[in-house]
Amino acid sequence: MDKTDIIKNFIVFEGLDGAGTTTQSKLLEKMFKSNNLKCVGTCEPTTGFIGKAIREVLSGSIKVAPGTIAKLFVSDRHEHLYNDETGIIVQCKRGSFVISDRYLFSSLAYQSLDYGFDNVRELNSSFPLPEHLFFLDVPSEICQHRLNTRNSLEIYEEYALQEKILINYNKSLDLYSGTKMNIHIMDGTMDITELGKIIWSKLSSLPIK
Repeated sequence: MDKTDIIKNFIVFEGLDGAGTTTQSKLLEKMFKSNNLKCVGTCEPTTGFIGKAIREVLSGSIKVAPGTIAKLFVSDRHEHLYNDETGIIVQCKRGSFVISDRYLFSSLAYQSLDYGFDNVRELNSSFPLPEHLFFLDVPSEICQHRLNTRNSLEIYEEYALQEKILINYNKSLDLYSGTKMNIHIMDGTMDITELGKIIWSKLSSLPIK
């Protein structure tokens, strides 16, 4: 996997639902901007037309065949990366850092449940990797406790699935461990602010300007 392309200044947060990926990605975006560094925050599924269809499936309001959602994510991800005006690649080329709440690693973790890990890996094999991947490691029971405070759950947010999803995450981390992508496994049970400071310190110690 060491020949996979890396997108410089592209940063991704991953973890189980309830791990805090959205919170930490937004905190990091604020840190970049407070240090006068250009930064764009984004997420997957996106807010585009394909992403909206995916959210309908995730909510459980639309039922699809096994593999359909994995392929929808691939289409959404392709647009997310390669759109000439708003895509991740063009944003990074313009000198911005791009922080994404989830990327292809979520597909490997979640869509593998009903479509198979190897099938999902093949669908996503041509996508470049971020320069930095932050995986927020939080026990499934803590994530589920956090999810239970929400008004509604998505189709993958059942406790019975969390350990299977975590196994797939660990498999994907092992898969990409030999690449040039920087993998940071963080204790997601830490205080939110303190964790944000540690994440920022890891990046600010690098030649990021």
